[in-house]
Parts: sequence; C-alpha cells; structure tokens
Amino acid sequence: MTYSGAVRVGGPADVHELKDLMISKVAVGPMDNNAYLLRCRATGEQLLIDAANEPQTLLTLIGDDGISSVVTTHQHGDHWQALAEVVAATGATTYAGAHDADGIPVTTDVRVEDGDTILVGRVELTARHLVGHTAGSIALVYDDPHGHPHVFTGDCLFPGGVGNTWKDPEAFASLIRDVETKLFDVLPDETWVYPGHGKDTTLGDERPKLPEWHERGW
Repeated sequence: MTYSGAVRVGGPADVHELKDLMISKVAVGPMDNNAYLLRCRATGEQLLIDAANEPQTLLTLIGDDGISSVVTTHQHGDHWQALAEVVAATGATTYAGAHDADGIPVTTDVRVEDGDTILVGRVELTARHLVGHTAGSIALVYDDPHGHPHVFTGDCLFPGGVGNTWKDPEAFASLIRDVETKLFDVLPDETWVYPGHGKDTTLGDERPKLPEWHERGW
C-alpha cells in the first residue's frame, strides 16, 4: 500500500518503505503524538523517535527484535510519557538534544549537538539543533542515497508553520531562522517531513508559505 502518513490514535501504523530503511508511523496518546520506528533493512536494527505515550502500543510496534536506541526530539512532556517503560523493556540507549536533556526525567545517555550523527544499523541520521520551540529541540535528517531526504522535525515544523513559540518574537525569530537555514536552505523540495503531531508534508509544499509565516509572526 502507498504510504500516506495519515494515522489515528488506536489505529494501525502506516509504513513508509525505502530501499535501506523502513519507517513505521503511529499516533499515540491524548495529544495525538506521532512516534516513528526506523528499521535498517540491512541489519534489522531499530530506533524509535519519541516514546510519546501508550508504551504497550509502542512495544508491540517494536516487536521481538527490540530497539537499540530511542531519540526524544525535545523536552515537552507529551513526547516522553512512555520513555521510561520503553527503555526498561528494551534497554535502549537514550538520545536527546544537549540543551533539553535535563528537562527529560529519564537519563539521557547521549546528549546530541548540532550536526551529530546517530546510527540505526547502516543508516545515518544527522541531528539539527533548532532553537525556539524549546532550547534544545532536534530534528533528524536521513539523506537517502537512493532518493530524496527525509526529516523528522518533532514540534519545530508542521504543515502550515513552525512550532509554537507562544507569541515570543525572539523565540519565533530563532526558530524560523534555524528552520530556514538548516532545513529549507540546504534540502530539496522533495524532502519528506515527518512532524511530531498530525500529517506529513514536504519542504516543497511549505516553502511558498515562508513569507506568510514571517509576516504573521508564528
């Protein structure tokens, strides 16, 4: 079946099958959070992005092969409600942005800086530090050698705008600057965007809206 990225809480995962990587997206919890399970096709190693809620749902998705690591995109509580239970069940190594790690009540094993590489099997993800929604939010970029890039943006970029900066002009200016310089300016329009809530998008779909976002200030 063709991947759409449209998932609902209580519903099945949607699976995006790439040549080297399988991406399974599921919605969990009362805030309709997205969690993403990445599986290296060559090695079978798995990585989870945002153990947001419903630990049993996530552990069922993970299956018997377990996960080697779990990345928390930022410190807001709706993105780590299941983290402790998932780590306890799997022994996964925990990753989070260096500037948000202290706000996550599960020990962060690896504090991630801008440009750091996170491996899942033979697949490389590049972390980009995006400041504004939180001080230490990170996005993960997979530059698929067989196609276009894929980026997991947490709550920093959605269809229709950047993440919430609570009407703080400095935070908004920081976030939109980082999103533009680290994502829009260096990645092609075909880049697939997987956000922390809701439907997916592409940079090409969002790029024409950037002037509008600047003008409205959110």
